[in-house]
Amino acid sequence: MPLRRLLAPLGAGLLLLSTACAQEGGGSSGGSGGAGAGEGPDAAATAEEAMAGMELEDKVGQLLVLTAAGTTAEENAEAIEAYRPGGFIYFPENLAEVDRVPEMSNGLQDLAADSGAGIPLFLGIDQEQGMVSRMESGVRFPDAMAVGATRDPDEARSLASATAAQLSAVGVNLDYAPVADVNTDPNNPVIGNRSFGSDPALVGEMAVAEAEAFQEGGVVPVVKHFPGHGDTDVDSHTGLPVIDKDRAAWEETDLPPFREAVEAGVDMIMTAHVVMPELDPSGEPATLSAEVIDGILRGELGYDGVVTTDALNMEGVRETHDDGEVAVRAVEAGADQLLMPPDPAAAFDAVKAAVEEGRISEERLDESVRRVLELKAERGLFGAEPVAADQAAEKVYDPEHTAAAARLADASVTLLRNGGGALPVGEGAAVAATGVGAEELGEALEKAGLKVVDAPAEADLVVVGTDGGRVDPEDRQAVAAAGSTPVAVVAQGTPYDAAELESDAYLAVYSAVEASRTAAARAIAGEVAPSGRLPVAVPGTDYGFGAGIGY
Repeated sequence: MPLRRLLAPLGAGLLLLSTACAQEGGGSSGGSGGAGAGEGPDAAATAEEAMAGMELEDKVGQLLVLTAAGTTAEENAEAIEAYRPGGFIYFPENLAEVDRVPEMSNGLQDLAADSGAGIPLFLGIDQEQGMVSRMESGVRFPDAMAVGATRDPDEARSLASATAAQLSAVGVNLDYAPVADVNTDPNNPVIGNRSFGSDPALVGEMAVAEAEAFQEGGVVPVVKHFPGHGDTDVDSHTGLPVIDKDRAAWEETDLPPFREAVEAGVDMIMTAHVVMPELDPSGEPATLSAEVIDGILRGELGYDGVVTTDALNMEGVRETHDDGEVAVRAVEAGADQLLMPPDPAAAFDAVKAAVEEGRISEERLDESVRRVLELKAERGLFGAEPVAADQAAEKVYDPEHTAAAARLADASVTLLRNGGGALPVGEGAAVAATGVGAEELGEALEKAGLKVVDAPAEADLVVVGTDGGRVDPEDRQAVAAAGSTPVAVVAQGTPYDAAELESDAYLAVYSAVEASRTAAARAIAGEVAPSGRLPVAVPGTDYGFGAGIGY
């Protein structure tokens, strides 16, 4: 959109500042958190100039990130006019045709420029890669646990750089990734292979590598879910997890990745809808806890970047308060942005009333607005040019990204057992594929030069795909159906079922994306020598953290 159109409501002074900011890449490259918070003079000045022209409604609106509607900007016009939101989050229903997404993104920014104080929008998405990939178009990378298995932070940077390029091509400037949770509970129903692993140092290294690469690519990363969601057996989408862990254990296991993120100056941190009585005995989830956000994250760790809630439509944060009260309490606790309030009007009205009544001070509101605006300035949102719709598909399907995803997947393949030298099989060997992803595994095995047959009795090897979680009865049946034919399990999620499934060979690839299934087939055929190492321990086995063998 034309620069004057975006900035006209803010005055000529801001126009000059924002032009300079855009030319210089958006202020400090260190993000807006930690020691480098708000140090970019252009970002700070841009934020102050913008705030001088904002009404209360504009400021309250900057705290809201709404769920985008439809596939056109016009379908969101009423929401922009009514709430003047700080941003929107996209889901698959908004992203069906990749060449139309830039038009929607540009249109949303145009509408925001013409509404209220004319502040540009964060346009965000959950694009962790692997199982959590809302934009289904484009190159799919494996899940985070596969990255952890490589032990190579360059692979994390490669994933984030490619993802940032794909998102930028369609006008998305914020990604709710990476996950910094340390997955210590094998039964975790919501994190699992979204985590880099069970070792705090590994998780911290990989999370910071991704976050920095996102920032360098012009996309705001959101490190999540503070104070940690890796030791839960309840999904906070459907309930409220309680983590009974003492402070010392939390500091040893869950805290280190977030401390590293703060020290690295990451742009944004997301809270978790979890109760940790040892951190806050009130029974409130971390999202609504001043002890956790203002006390620990800001006070003890010194984080001064943007704090966002996890989605406020999740049941984990809606058990004891109505939707308006949840929004107010999150701001009181120290959150700067309210993600996906289920009732935007209730959230907007409640926060506005809380400010007018003095429950939330104007100074407290301004703190959050200032952080949000400084980050938008640092990432070049003020004065940004519209994205080119005719170039989107080329950038989203960049062959270099496909090659990078394949390299990561190959490097992640972890061989835990290989009884009798079942792997690799010889060229032209007959294999049967069954279980999870059988058709795709079969196609990949065929491309690797193997003969794919239907009957296990006719095969030299039966490949059984699993979802990689705790064992499913169908997984056992698939292994048993092989009879006397050697079996190789390909685990496409977490590797914990290695404790339950008796097979000749066991390969973990930690993901069900095409690149990971191809990597498994290549390892079975001997084209790839397994080099990955377990990023978690498998309880009940000798497969500890770091386990893995080769050919």
